[in-house]
Amino acid sequence: MRRLLTFLIALSLTLATAARARAQTQNPPAADQPVIVAQGEALLMLPPDRAYVTIAAEGRAQKSPDAQRLATAAMTSVQNAIKGLGLPADVIRTTSYTVQPQYDFANNRQTFREYLARNVIEVRIDDLSKLADVIDAAGTSGATSVSSLRFDLKNRSAAELDALRRAVRDAQARAQAIADGAGRQLGPIVRVQEQRSSSASPVFRNAEAAGAGGGGRGGAAFTTPLEPGEIQVRATVTLTVGIKP
Repeated sequence: MRRLLTFLIALSLTLATAARARAQTQNPPAADQPVIVAQGEALLMLPPDRAYVTIAAEGRAQKSPDAQRLATAAMTSVQNAIKGLGLPADVIRTTSYTVQPQYDFANNRQTFREYLARNVIEVRIDDLSKLADVIDAAGTSGATSVSSLRFDLKNRSAAELDALRRAVRDAQARAQAIADGAGRQLGPIVRVQEQRSSSASPVFRNAEAAGAGGGGRGGAAFTTPLEPGEIQVRATVTLTVGIKP
């Protein structure tokens, strides 16, 4: 009985080894198969539907608390003006707040001048028709600077996926053209790899608001001219396709 069991185990191992050998002969590994490698690209130019702008308000005084009070009053005025345009509170976020002494330098000597308190916020504008109004309101309500205007897309992920699909189709067309030129037929897809460095490229601009820091004095009506341009969404893939024998 023991000899029979040993014989059956040995026979099973032999049959399994033979089966693996036949499978490797009939279906060679992908690394041994002739393939075509093609790169596909897609570039979408889309109009932006969202913008971000950075707004700062400052206070200067001989004492730190006084400078902070002035900066607070200026930023409160700015935020009230922005909210008065119908923008919700959650589109405003503070990105920086600093209080620092300022000095004059003359004859190799450092002389204290004043304290500078600076409050910086970023405002998200989801309705671009209000963008110029936001910039103008900031400039006339106490802001000392308006900068880093950035255009973007609300649904960036959908645009990136669309570009990715187009890039794959471009790679397939290129692979087919290579096969046709070589007089061969394409086999199954072996690998598709995305080049993750590609993404939507927002547009950056600098915008200094007219009347910034004027605190609303003068009250002149104006509209800041703005040209959002387009957003570039780029995708790149590398496609590896087998060649039929």
